[in-house]
Amino acid sequence: MSFERYRETRNPGQRILRKVEGAEADMTSDVKEELKELNLGQKIKNLRQGQKLSLQAMAEKTGLSQPVLSQIESEVVAPPVATLLKISKALNVNIGYFFQEEESGKKAVVVRKNERRQIFRRIHEDPAKTGYYYESLAYPKADKHMEPFHVQFEVKKKEDLVFLTHKGEEFIYVLEGQLEFNYEEETISLDPGDSLYFDSSAPHAFRAVGKKNALAIDVIYASE
Repeated sequence: MSFERYRETRNPGQRILRKVEGAEADMTSDVKEELKELNLGQKIKNLRQGQKLSLQAMAEKTGLSQPVLSQIESEVVAPPVATLLKISKALNVNIGYFFQEEESGKKAVVVRKNERRQIFRRIHEDPAKTGYYYESLAYPKADKHMEPFHVQFEVKKKEDLVFLTHKGEEFIYVLEGQLEFNYEEETISLDPGDSLYFDSSAPHAFRAVGKKNALAIDVIYASE
C-alpha cells in the first residue's frame, strides 16, 4: 500500500504544510516540532476516543486508511486541509478547531492581516506541479458553518491539474490575476471582480493562467 507522506516548510509567523504524494521520506525535526506545537494529532485522537470511535470506524467515516489515521494521530505525518476537512466532519468540529491554541466562545472574531495563518500548500513530487496556498481567515471562531480562506493559485500547465471533490458548496471571488476553473467537462475563465458558486461534490480544479499567480477569497461550506 502507498501512503501519503508530508513535508513542511516554515516561514516566520506562518504554518505551511506541504504534501508529497506517495513519498516514503522521513519527517524533519522542524515538522515534528511544528506538529508538537499544534498538538494536532493528540487533538484528533482525544476527540475520536471521546466519541468512542475506533480507528476502523474513523476510517469508514473519513474514507482514509487506518494506517494513515494512526500516523496522523501519532504526528508522524501532517495532514493537509482536504484531509482535515474529512476528519473534522467525522468528529463534528470545524477545521479551525485544530489551529486554535485554546477554544474561543466569541460570537464575533477578527483576524488581522498579519495574523493570518498560511496552513496548507499542496505540492506534488514534480516541482512543476505546484498548487495552492491557503490562509485561514476565521480560525479563532470555534463554531461556524463556513470556512473562509485567502488563496493564492499558482500558474501551472493544464495537464498538471489535480481534480478534487468534497461534500458541500464553495464560493470564489477573484481579487487579482486570471483564474481558470475546471468543472467536470467545463472550463470557465475568471477575472478580477468575478465570482463563482458551485457544488464541490463534483470533480473540480483551479489554476492561474498568464504570467502571474491569481488571488481569491474562497469560502467553503461543508455539508453534513
